[in-house]
Amino acid sequence: MNGTVQVADGRETVFGGSASAVAILSAWSLLYLRLKNENMNSRIVIQRSTTTYEQPITDTFTSSSVVCDPSDWLKFITTLKRRKRARVKIRSILECNETKACEFEGDFVAIDSPTA
Repeated sequence: MNGTVQVADGRETVFGGSASAVAILSAWSLLYLRLKNENMNSRIVIQRSTTTYEQPITDTFTSSSVVCDPSDWLKFITTLKRRKRARVKIRSILECNETKACEFEGDFVAIDSPTA
């Protein structure tokens, strides 16, 4: 995801809530695509999250997401198949001008939904 935002007060920085929304969407999208790759139809909800802002986002920025602990993925899929519900922690990093500007970490819950 890439984007730029100019705020009305002339500071030309991304609003914190907008940065957080992009980070959440990036993390959610990663989980959605990985579940589709596993042929899993699940509803995805966010259970808890934290966002840390390290510097203003003043230009075009990117968001990238990863499963926090790659070894948790197999446990997550196994639990989801067995219990029809599982939780995994995902991290998103927003970078502006090749510098980390924002870090998001969230617990997402997948709920098995055969008709999703």
